[in-house]
Amino acid sequence: MFPQLPDGFTALVTGASGGIGSALIDALLAEPRLARLHAVSRQAVTRDDPRLTGHTLDLGTEQGLTALGEALDGQRLHLVINAMGMLHDEADGITPEKKLEALDADTLGRLFHVNAATPALLLKTLAPSLKGRHPVLIGSLSARVGSIDDNRMGGWYAYRASKAAHNMLMKTASVELRRLNPHACVTCLHPGTTDTELSAPFQARVPEGKLFTPNFVAERLLTVLSRRSPADTGGFRDWDDQPIAW
Repeated sequence: MFPQLPDGFTALVTGASGGIGSALIDALLAEPRLARLHAVSRQAVTRDDPRLTGHTLDLGTEQGLTALGEALDGQRLHLVINAMGMLHDEADGITPEKKLEALDADTLGRLFHVNAATPALLLKTLAPSLKGRHPVLIGSLSARVGSIDDNRMGGWYAYRASKAAHNMLMKTASVELRRLNPHACVTCLHPGTTDTELSAPFQARVPEGKLFTPNFVAERLLTVLSRRSPADTGGFRDWDDQPIAW
């Protein structure tokens, strides 16, 4: 795994207590070449492994981002995977919109904040750890519905638009990071429909064989990142390593 990274590489995963994030933590800890893994989440993440450092933080706040930057203190990172994301929140009455009449400014703002602004601000926070000439792989979870070209069904306004904004922010960051570190590669990742809390209310419509386990998705996403090089930076790939149109 990750032939382009050095032995003893350092990784960081956000959203580490979620379904995909937790599976990524387990998969990375199974890699003997890993030296340290930073797991960032609003809920505590623990494993019986001295290589794991947990950071219980809310990266959706300025305080959380500042605390993460201070904890890392410019420590070199080789692998960053952002697994944060939001589609619905039953407690706040947030569900995917089916028509224009359902649009709500607060919902739009919240999904843009979680799905687009926070991943971009994360890269801003991590910039001191990414600059240089060391190999860096960055993967950030997106969604196929964020593809403008692929939008034939309509609906899901806030989620679609926030993921499209996420993709533009990651693409733009990839251009700058290429100047700050010529060995960096940024990839937007579509994990497929995964059996997690995010997809739970919508799984009845998923075709047979297309609902994936978190462990399967984690393995596939790490495989996709393992195949990337700096020449691929700014790309959008699915779990099967197929390109997705913007």
